Amino acid sequence: METASTITQNPPVPGDLGALKTRQQGAWSSGDYAVVGTTLQIVGEELCEALDLRAGSTVLDVAAGNGNVSLAAARRWCDVVASDYVPALLERARERADAERLRMEFREADAEALPFADQSFDVVVSTFGVMFTPDQDRAAAELIRVCKHGGKIGLANWTPEGFIGQLFKTIGKHVPPAAGAKSPALWGTRPRLAELFESHASSIASAQRYFVLRYRSADHWLEIFKTYYGPVLKAFAALSPPAQSALEHDIRSLIAQFNRSGDSTMVVPSEYLQVIVTRQ
Repeated sequence: METASTITQNPPVPGDLGALKTRQQGAWSSGDYAVVGTTLQIVGEELCEALDLRAGSTVLDVAAGNGNVSLAAARRWCDVVASDYVPALLERARERADAERLRMEFREADAEALPFADQSFDVVVSTFGVMFTPDQDRAAAELIRVCKHGGKIGLANWTPEGFIGQLFKTIGKHVPPAAGAKSPALWGTRPRLAELFESHASSIASAQRYFVLRYRSADHWLEIFKTYYGPVLKAFAALSPPAQSALEHDIRSLIAQFNRSGDSTMVVPSEYLQVIVTRQ
């Protein structure tokens, strides 16, 4: 039997991780992630189906962004709370919910210190969200803590080998990550997921999936991501014009490597790991 202390007691955030969190919050608050996020809606729908959600289940979406999984769960008549530490993104989720007449609750919350009691939710979900937390162990412990015994944790995480994983690796060559930071793409690997969840899980099921980025062209993708996707926007902003050109050259090479359109458009499959953790 687990004691409360094994799940809820978190050490203080080290100074370097605290600074990284501040930088990340600034990145995700810049641009308008919702412009990119709304294209990922199918991932939320597929995750809800993989979870086999039941109407009336209590669902928490952690690092919800503009609400893709939250909306998908609400469409299945679940009682949903969407949480994120960027208020502007929650407002985008609220606008979408209002437009579709879906009832949801919205809470500003840090994924590493969720403001909910132990075992509050039947299902806890996150798509391309919690994987970006600076303190990965602490964030995983919070997902476990707020999930009921026998409940499920559903995740969609970019893999290191996929296009988005490689994009972050490319950016890291030009804008080095903060000291002590673990790669977010580790959440897209089975060994790391076992480290994070196995001691509190009766099972961990994972499957490789692909989200296909479809844009008018590589130029179009770059325009959108440089304008609206915080991590890319901030990376370019941190560089001198010559260094920006070098980063853009490497990103264009990456797109060419993955692009399977065969024409002037961009059709790039990006691998992610769909994960279902069943809580002990």
